[in-house]
Amino acid sequence: MFHKEGYKIISIAIVLFLGINVASYVAIQLDYWIFSIFLITLAFLILILQFFRNPKRETNTNEATVVSPVDGKVVVIEEVFEKEFFKKEMIQVSVFMSPLNVHVTRHPIAGEVKFSKYHPGKYLVAWHPKASEENERTTVVVKNNKVEILYRQIAGALAKRIVNYAQEGQKVIQGADSGFIKFGSRVDVFLPIGTEIKVALHQKVKGGESIIASI
Repeated sequence: MFHKEGYKIISIAIVLFLGINVASYVAIQLDYWIFSIFLITLAFLILILQFFRNPKRETNTNEATVVSPVDGKVVVIEEVFEKEFFKKEMIQVSVFMSPLNVHVTRHPIAGEVKFSKYHPGKYLVAWHPKASEENERTTVVVKNNKVEILYRQIAGALAKRIVNYAQEGQKVIQGADSGFIKFGSRVDVFLPIGTEIKVALHQKVKGGESIIASI
């Protein structure tokens, strides 16, 4: 299964793959070059397909848990001052995605979207300390009966487009699709002080399945 954000790019990639290989077969007489072109274009097509894959995830919905919004590796667990919405100390858990990870963003909790905002910005590498405040990003706040959290999609050096489906007032389901980030990037989750963190630095997590915190 592929994410809808990739349909256009996948279609273009398939057309290019077929066109280039048909043209090479007609125009080039050497089997070596025909085979080399086939392998190169096949590798490119496979990379495109794997990047936009959208595997089905089974989320055990629970108001007392926060699931990872994305696939990747935990790169930050620390107390910080969240200055955009809460304006107080929060626990930040950040997950970095390489270009090989699934790039679907999922809602960490169920509830109502209280805030959703897009910020234009720079394209620093996603692990840069200032990326959370200076890069292109979207900020979403979701609240339910147990907790109110903020998560932020952050573009990286390669990510040139962030897609965010969350709209203020919208009721969302834990683990459901909330957006997509194209190419390497990061998502920060901000949790109340005192939240029990269930992951460790450098731990690999799966979006919609891995529990990152307990309320």
